[in-house]
Order: sequence, then C-alpha cells, then structure tokens
Amino acid sequence: MGNIAIYGFGRIGRQLLRSAVAGDHFFPTVVCDIAEAGQLAALLEVDTNYGRWAGITSTADSISVQGRSIAYVNSKETLPDWKALGVDLVIDCTGRGTTREAAERHIANGASRVLMSGPSATLDDCDAVLLPGINLENYDADAHKIVSMGSCTTNALAAVVKVLLETTGIKHGLFSTVHAYTNTQSLTDQPMKSRRDSWAAAENIIPSSSGAAKALGFIWPDLKITGKAYRVPVRTGSIVELNAVPEREVSTEELRDIFRTAATTGSLVDILDVFEDEWASSRVVGDPHSSIVDLPLTQSFNGTVSVAAWYDNEAGFSMRLAETAAVLAS
Repeated sequence: MGNIAIYGFGRIGRQLLRSAVAGDHFFPTVVCDIAEAGQLAALLEVDTNYGRWAGITSTADSISVQGRSIAYVNSKETLPDWKALGVDLVIDCTGRGTTREAAERHIANGASRVLMSGPSATLDDCDAVLLPGINLENYDADAHKIVSMGSCTTNALAAVVKVLLETTGIKHGLFSTVHAYTNTQSLTDQPMKSRRDSWAAAENIIPSSSGAAKALGFIWPDLKITGKAYRVPVRTGSIVELNAVPEREVSTEELRDIFRTAATTGSLVDILDVFEDEWASSRVVGDPHSSIVDLPLTQSFNGTVSVAAWYDNEAGFSMRLAETAAVLAS
C-alpha cells in the first residue's frame, strides 16, 4: 500500500484516523494541520463525541497512536512537499479542498492522487465521485487521480437511493435531512456569511441547503431528487428522510423487507443497516454504517414511499473515507 497523508486534522481528519486504525484500513505516514502537534494529540485522545482513546502521545513533530508514530507537519505557512515525504495519497480533510485547483496543488507537490473529504464543487472538479457500496468498483487507477466522496448526507442517501432504484425505481423525490450542527456555524448570535447561520447553533433549528442532491446527480445523472437540511442542537447523529414516487407500487411491508434484504446481502453489507425498534439519535453515535434505515418510520402511502435513515455524520462518513482511501492507495 502507498503512503497516505491526512491533510487537515479537524473533526473529520481525527475521526478518519480513528476509523482507519479501528478498521485496519491504513495507518497514515503524515498528518498535517495548522495547530501545534500537542494540542491536536490532546483533541485526538479525548473527544467530546466519542470518548477517550488511550495511548496517544506527541512530540513537536510527531503524533503517536498506541506506540506507532506518525510524522506531523505544520502546514500553516506552506503546502507540504509530498514527494520529499514519500506520500502517494493525500486525503484533504480541510473542508476547503473541493476544487480541481486545490487538488492539483497536492499533485504538483508530489502526491500521486487526492481524495476529497467533501463534495466536489462541480463534476469537473474531480475525476470521479466514488462511494463504497455504490460505485467504488468503477475506480480506475490510471484515470482517477482526483476523487470525491461527496458528503455524509450523500453517502446516507446514496444507499437508500441505490436500493430503491434497483427494486422499485424512482420517478422523482424530495429529501430533508435533520443534521447535527457543525463548526461552520456559530455558538452565539453574530453576523455570518449565511443569514440563517447567524443564530446560535446550539439553541436553534437552522434551515440550510444540502449539496447531496447535486452529488447524487454526479453518480446517477437521470435521478430527479432535490432536498434541504435542518441543522439542530445535537453534537452528532443525523437523520435523512426521502419521500419519493416509485416506478411501481409497493406495500409498506414489502418496502421494509427490501431494506432488510439489502442490509444483509449484496454490496451494501456493513454500509447499510436497519433498525427494527424505535430509537433516538444517541443510538447512532459512533455507528460506522453510512445509512441505518428506521423501519418503523419507513412506509408506503398512496403511491409514495417514505424512507428514514439515521447516520452518524462523522463516524459513518469517516469509515467510508478510510475504506476508499485504502482502495486508492493500493
């Protein structure tokens, strides 16, 4: 396997490292950020959402995980020389590396390929949008140097969409995601770039746009789905509801059986799961699945299907990111 660097060690970057080690997908050669290594190591060791990870130590230029050392490079002033560091794959977890221009800077500095941890701005900003369980088998090492994985909501919806497309078809649909707040929002009321984001994230339900529909369109160009998001005061754990008109009529029980089958057989095993019982968002915190269909909330009515799927917007997405990185680096 080629050497992997995590560029950006924020919420997703740190959870990616946890997921990569827990799933034995890879161990990074380099981690980069703009803070001091000791501060980042402390945040890695004790996480508000996921608890303590024992065995984390650091020096000025390294972070160690249970005795295994990772080189740390402070990238505040300049982009690292990936060639000198022996890095093949850069996983850009800054949240800003979603354009071809940003990705090509990594390649110009010696990386062989780049994995975006967010939805590419346009389809032209990457060589492919690839998701585990959905279309990762289409990866072409020669043609795909810049790969996007969409967002956490993209991955949650994609599993549901794939199942419906293969069993009932979709004429058109509308989704809403009720999403945990993120650090793009503010803790207090203050002017922000987005007017709605100007109110305190931990005290308000804040409507927002969602790029998941556009990202799904990169995978299924003929898909007729759009949607929106509501940011709510939970630290992680989200739910998306897709209301769609299927190509054929389906009963509620058949619809639920379709998702039971998809969770246990086929390409979505370990990516899609189902809940038979009634749960709240705390149930999915730390769950590595991309999409967990809530069967009691999933129903068919008057020619329309409604599918609700939970997801830990950090842990689930980071596990898919780790799996994709392992494929790209191999």
